[in-house]
Amino acid sequence: MTKQEKVDFTIKTLDELYPTIPIPLDHKDPYTLLVAVLLSAQSTDVRVNQITPLLFEKADNPFDMVKLSEEEIREIIKPVGLSPMKSKGIYGLSKILIEKYNGKVPRDIALLEELPAVGHKTASVVVSQAFGIPAFPVDTHIHRLMYRWGFSTGKNVVQTERDAKRLFPKEIWNKLHLQIIWYGREYSPARGWDLEKDIITRTIGRKTVINDYYKNKKSRI
Repeated sequence: MTKQEKVDFTIKTLDELYPTIPIPLDHKDPYTLLVAVLLSAQSTDVRVNQITPLLFEKADNPFDMVKLSEEEIREIIKPVGLSPMKSKGIYGLSKILIEKYNGKVPRDIALLEELPAVGHKTASVVVSQAFGIPAFPVDTHIHRLMYRWGFSTGKNVVQTERDAKRLFPKEIWNKLHLQIIWYGREYSPARGWDLEKDIITRTIGRKTVINDYYKNKKSRI
């Protein structure tokens, strides 16, 4: 297969498996998505979706959020981990949104990255999922699969994002990054990986990855 044929096969397979893609994090608007994505750092979407209703019941907009103290926010979000840093970030970004943007979440990635506790991935998710602006947020699943599929070197997420944007058409970035996340969770996880079920890696993956898989599998027998 040529590189383009591998790209086409990947897109076709993901479209067949995930013709419609659910958004992993529950939210109702750009602000609640921003907070949910911030909370998801080093946590799971399932855990975040359990906690955000409790937080948003008290404050689902920046004006109500700043009425809470950082300590109150931290107590609510404690189960998602890193609560001291995340509570400070949520309070701080809410204050800035009020002061600079009349309580609205900006649509520009660069402006989002200026907010406390908001990195490039979080900003990319927000512009992509809240505003429909083409972006390619790279999480651990995408980083892992881009390497397994031979589409990136796996050196760092910056390179992985650059490679993904170069290989895949811009008009499908927003859909594709979610499809890859779901595929990674269901068919190509980091642990408990079954290559027989992982049709994309089995078909187009790096030979070294596939060889290592079978060596490790054989050593466990």
